Amino acid sequence: MDEQLKVILIILVSVSIFGLLVFVFVRNYMKSKIDFLVNENKNKKLK
Repeated sequence: MDEQLKVILIILVSVSIFGLLVFVFVRNYMKSKIDFLVNENKNKKLK
């Protein structure tokens, strides 16, 4: 039982870390994309 609990905890921690990394990557990508589109839109309005 102890070994099975250890494996379950390792899997949960691994999935949590992977999910956090994916979340941070996607958040940064979306932020940069939104900033780019906002700046592009501002430049169009100025012209």
